[in-house]
Amino acid sequence: MRFRDELPVDHRLASVYRYGAGLCGVVLLVFGCLGFADRLSPFDTDGTRIAGLSTNGVLSLVSVVVSLVLIGGAVVGGNFASTLNMTVGVLFVLSGFFHLFVLDRPANVLDFGMANVLFSFGMGLLVACFGMYGRVSGGLPHDNPYWRRRHPRQAARESLAARRRARQAALAATPTVTSGQD
Repeated sequence: MRFRDELPVDHRLASVYRYGAGLCGVVLLVFGCLGFADRLSPFDTDGTRIAGLSTNGVLSLVSVVVSLVLIGGAVVGGNFASTLNMTVGVLFVLSGFFHLFVLDRPANVLDFGMANVLFSFGMGLLVACFGMYGRVSGGLPHDNPYWRRRHPRQAARESLAARRRARQAALAATPTVTSGQD
């Protein structure tokens, strides 16, 4: 079984991955479009602010591209959206650390300020949490497909026991037929 196939397509967790990717994608799309609407120059680092975050044309472009990737993940859904959310979340957190180190330096070509760094950390954690929801936990329920994948022997025993209980319940509910001879 491949990693991406361990969760059924119609599983209830797929909607969490899908809506999480879509929500975060829309937030980034709005930010990027506001930057384009303000006609920012590409590498300007004069501190132009949109929605409380400093930005320039390149950051607006990056925001729109990442938002389209997240919205595409929301359209595809399922395990793809989950894996994409985790990947994008980690990249946001790494971007926050990188830009924390290049604040007030010439390498800060995206015109990040401290608010941008905090937004990057927050958005990264939010997107990653949407991706990890139901996949990463010490207390996953036994009907969770990720738990079943990680504990195949116990899952097989529990499945067999459930089938036996169902068969016994069906036999107990079946009326017994008596021969009409006395």
